[in-house]
Amino acid sequence: MTIVDMNNIVKRYGKHLALDCVDLYISKGEILGLLGPNGAGKTTLIHSLCGIINIDSGEIRVFDKSYRDNMLEIKRQIGLVTQEIAILWDLTARENLEFFGGIYGLKGEKLKQRVDEALEIVGLTEYSKKLPTKFSGGMQRRLNIACALVHRPSLLILDEPTVGIDPQSRNHIIDTVRELNRQGTTIIYTTHYIEEVQSIASRVVIMDQGHVIAQGTVDELVEKIQHEEKIKLEVVEPNDMLIEKLNKLDGVKKVIKEDKQIVIISSVGSGVLDRALYIAKDYGGVRSVNTEKPNLEDVFLTLTGKKLRDGEEK
Repeated sequence: MTIVDMNNIVKRYGKHLALDCVDLYISKGEILGLLGPNGAGKTTLIHSLCGIINIDSGEIRVFDKSYRDNMLEIKRQIGLVTQEIAILWDLTARENLEFFGGIYGLKGEKLKQRVDEALEIVGLTEYSKKLPTKFSGGMQRRLNIACALVHRPSLLILDEPTVGIDPQSRNHIIDTVRELNRQGTTIIYTTHYIEEVQSIASRVVIMDQGHVIAQGTVDELVEKIQHEEKIKLEVVEPNDMLIEKLNKLDGVKKVIKEDKQIVIISSVGSGVLDRALYIAKDYGGVRSVNTEKPNLEDVFLTLTGKKLRDGEEK
């Protein structure tokens, strides 16, 4: 069953084309990992899906209903966790959940039950009477998630839910996502931490410059670049002239500089390594060499020419 069906979506901000004829579907029970570099259009896509912004053209159907004719009914079944923490700082954790549950029409015993469930899912039961100002950043993020799921949404959208938090809280959030999905919640998950998507996503969509440029399972996407290899060189002088010379080598597809490390994407069996080492001698030589098998990060790098964790998307 298809939960989300977005067809030919176009959204402009002035002269900037944020979404360019985007098609996207999400099946019931999926954890969809949504990846893209800065400015790819992920947040615009999410806001369009949630009805926060209006699209210029195209059609959005959610739960097999047209957004245009059933907006309020659809919104009641969606939970959104935004990049910015959206909680009430002068209310306790429990009071926050009671407030957001009340917005969705929950009251009485049902509201209390849902609040208790949400607190337990995110591991904040024993902190329910404390103000979020007393929480760590990770606990605040967990409360933010609880506020989005207190009404038991069928579709939960998490937009960068683990930004700037400690590893323990990140692991707790990942475990929460898995548990919610096990209970039947369909999830859209965006992040700049590609290892999170690798560990939880049943399918991945990669966006760039307002387009969906690739989609599939992690294995399917990695299979697309099995004909490529990645070489990492830590060089003494990683200057632009060296980058230019490496780019001109036969078999090289991309060269990316990361501080003193140079990443070379090349065709398998093209013999690039020996030639790259020879060239690097003229620039102080090489401190270390590493070759790796392709993974999801390599897919992203190959398709976009960018590292995922370049910063926050606007």
